Amino acid sequence: MQKNKRKHSLKYWIYFITGLELIAISINFFYAPINIAAGDSTGIAILVDAVWGVNRSVTVLIVNILMLILATIFLGKETLKKVAIGSLLLPILMEINPSFKLTNNDLLAVIYGGVIMGVGISLLYRIDSSSGGTTIPPLILKKYFYIDPATSLLIIDMVIIVLNIFVDGMEAFLLATLSQILTTITMRYTETGFDKKYQLQIMSNEKITEIQEMLQEDYDGLTVYNVVGGYSEQHKQQLLIVVDTNEYGALIAKIRDIDDDAFIVTEDVAKVHGGRWYGKNH
Repeated sequence: MQKNKRKHSLKYWIYFITGLELIAISINFFYAPINIAAGDSTGIAILVDAVWGVNRSVTVLIVNILMLILATIFLGKETLKKVAIGSLLLPILMEINPSFKLTNNDLLAVIYGGVIMGVGISLLYRIDSSSGGTTIPPLILKKYFYIDPATSLLIIDMVIIVLNIFVDGMEAFLLATLSQILTTITMRYTETGFDKKYQLQIMSNEKITEIQEMLQEDYDGLTVYNVVGGYSEQHKQQLLIVVDTNEYGALIAKIRDIDDDAFIVTEDVAKVHGGRWYGKNH
């Protein structure tokens, strides 16, 4: 049990440090060199640096400390524990990492910055942690005014993004907006896309046995349900199986070879945990 606890702790810290480091890299190498503020305390820091020349790490630290004070007053110790270390460690990583342009193409910088930022935030979310900053006010609004935190966080980030117009013009605003979209898409894909599967529900009026035998031969994880037809009220069998996305096309072809009229319902499955579902060819 102690060994598992140590293993969990090691995995937590690997995710935690890696996530914060990726956020720092996206800021120092891609956003900051072209003065693109895509939200959060790091976006505020980029704007302050562009206008007044204040060190970005110092601004992030000040903003994050102010947010931690708000968290202590309005959210309590449990929330504070989740965001405190990330809030204080991120500006340190930003200061330690070098900062320079990796590309002279602003669009390319925003694409890479948005993707790397999305992966970094996703790693923190995976372990129920955060880098602090502007994630604190939405939690306060949710607790006291029942406002959806995702909506309030988007509004806060959009205010910061709009400020790009007054610092670097409309093009900076458009690039910042694009980066926010890319970060959101990356976060969603990182959370679900790498483990994406297809779940198939299969029914056949005449050849369900042949389809079942084929599935048992070529795949694992087959489930058979006894169902009743909604109109005919006849007792039938329905097959359910989960397969990799790259196996889907071949499986449909095999089913159609047996029964071209088979009724198939396909659903996206974000994650599969436990059990055996891989085919015998794996």
